[in-house]
Amino acid sequence: MDTDSKPPVVLVVDDEPTNIELLGTLLQPAHTVLFAFDGRMALEIAATQSPDLILLDIMMPGMDGFEACRRLKEDPATRAIPVVFVTARCDREDVVQGLGLGAFYYLAKPVDRATMLAVVAAALRESRTMRTLRAEIDKTIGSLSLLESGRFRFRTLEDVYGLVVLLSRACPDPDRSVVGLTELMLNAVEHGNLGLTYDDKSRLQAEEEWYPEVYRRLDLPEYRDRSAVVAFERTQGRIVFLIRDEGAGFDWRGFLSIDPARAFHSHGRGIAMANMLSFDHIEYLGHGNEVRAEIHLSPQ
Repeated sequence: MDTDSKPPVVLVVDDEPTNIELLGTLLQPAHTVLFAFDGRMALEIAATQSPDLILLDIMMPGMDGFEACRRLKEDPATRAIPVVFVTARCDREDVVQGLGLGAFYYLAKPVDRATMLAVVAAALRESRTMRTLRAEIDKTIGSLSLLESGRFRFRTLEDVYGLVVLLSRACPDPDRSVVGLTELMLNAVEHGNLGLTYDDKSRLQAEEEWYPEVYRRLDLPEYRDRSAVVAFERTQGRIVFLIRDEGAGFDWRGFLSIDPARAFHSHGRGIAMANMLSFDHIEYLGHGNEVRAEIHLSPQ
């Protein structure tokens, strides 16, 4: 969706010069690297230079990484920048706290080069996608907030991106809604209709073959006629999305909340983050090929 060929800008935040030097060496020359030595410096650079990604240490004097992440996510100018915690603190409570603040990824120290580059690539893909979708939302007409109900069929990734722009614009906070809608609707295509598993995505992302495989399957006879449906309804006090695919479903019970074990993978937290940050309630129905997501509206 994004054709910008400039190297992505990564802000590395760590109070240890050796760690900054190591991460900078691993990232260059494919990335433009900025450096900050504490949380306050990170906030200033993020606000003025808008990096594409922030690699953030947790244990720093003064403002620690958790507080820096909280402030980044509270500021409309920086909340869309993906944050990856790079830390030796890998216990469950710390992981849950970081993900709850809006960080999508964790990297454990000492950093493994291949793992870091895979996570950075995944985070940058999401960043580019969300930036493009938010720009498209700004172009859509405001009268979509008057939409009361609708039913839309989609099959491809491009269908998803077009619809999430439309449907997010019908919500009170489009920037909040677009992330969760994208996650749930992409899941309906990729994991639902196309039958790609969690392990498939882990392997294919590591081989940089995820999107080629998605597009290959979209053209196969056994998947070509499958589609998914998203229904939108504005009722008194809430907006309800109902998304259904033609797949076999999945065991969704471990994905609605944060699982620290997946914090160090390059994917697998999207449903939980949608549940925490985009919607007020998510519920999977039946065997998992239908999901209901709600946004609760403030009284007028």
